[in-house]
Amino acid sequence: MSPRNEAKRLYEQVAEALAARIAAGEHRVGDRLPSERDLAQTFGVSRPTIREAVIALELDGLVEVKMGSGVYVRAKQPTGGKAGETDIGPFELLEARRAIEGEACAMAALRVTSETIAQLRALVDEMEDENARDVVMSEDADRRFHVAIADATQNSAMIQAVRSLWDARSRSPQHQFLSQKVRAAGVKPRINEHAAIVEALNMRDPAAARAAMRDHLTRVIESLLEATETEAMEAARARIAEQRQRYAATTH
Repeated sequence: MSPRNEAKRLYEQVAEALAARIAAGEHRVGDRLPSERDLAQTFGVSRPTIREAVIALELDGLVEVKMGSGVYVRAKQPTGGKAGETDIGPFELLEARRAIEGEACAMAALRVTSETIAQLRALVDEMEDENARDVVMSEDADRRFHVAIADATQNSAMIQAVRSLWDARSRSPQHQFLSQKVRAAGVKPRINEHAAIVEALNMRDPAAARAAMRDHLTRVIESLLEATETEAMEAARARIAEQRQRYAATTH
């Protein structure tokens, strides 16, 4: 994709290009947009970027996602007359979190106290209890779990970096919209993965802690991709396999 505006996020550039095509009548109201695969090839970007662009278009009321069918044009112009506010994309945020929180977890393994281990285990128990009652409260325990690991690094720069990522998660309209979708699909904090992180920290093993955190966040990415899949399940399996390869490439 040509760098029309280097200051704009990649998914914003794609969303603007698609919105311009819709406004020009290249994709009419009621039309199904090209497949995610085709759009990724057209714009020279990844499928998560296309997914983020579609979320932005949904928020503007330009498209409607029909699960198992595709993305359809809903309106020629944004609901409010202009494109809404955008922020960090949910998949680019997760990619950054995996890189930074993986290292934070490795650092924490060398400095974590027994008291923090006990706190983390209590938070895992809280997540498990709240998964059965209130997923929003479980997600709040999830946030406190990850922030507690950052705090355990005793490194103010690392703590600030992790907290800023979680602040961006709360601030982003795109991430909040995605959260609504995945909650509706039944996605909840994953207990066994959080427990594995705690055990690696308890062993004071930096490599194991890093691997446990990165594995957890890779699986979060996969679950969000699966939960927001819009096309046929047969094609979805192939796409998820490709995404695993892409994200696995940065885990070593």
